[in-house]
Amino acid sequence: MEITGFFTALIIGLVIGALGRLVVPGKQNIPIWLTLLIGVVAALVGTLVAGAFGVDDTPGIDWIELVLQVGFAAIGVAVFAGLYGRRRI
Repeated sequence: MEITGFFTALIIGLVIGALGRLVVPGKQNIPIWLTLLIGVVAALVGTLVAGAFGVDDTPGIDWIELVLQVGFAAIGVAVFAGLYGRRRI
């Protein structure tokens, strides 16, 4: 991953976190900063996984990479919402 790809993943990750939160059904009791952090991590992981499968550099919009990123964000939001929800008393 090049440095421009890294910064792009960080910026896109903020949007990906919000999309991941929208994909997960129900109310998530996690702070917005955690959602954005999950999105950034999911964007980076999704980019790495897309690169491993060789679908990270396609002509036009990288739809497969985007779906991977949103999927990882949704999984992350669901997991952390479950963990964060149990932590509260």
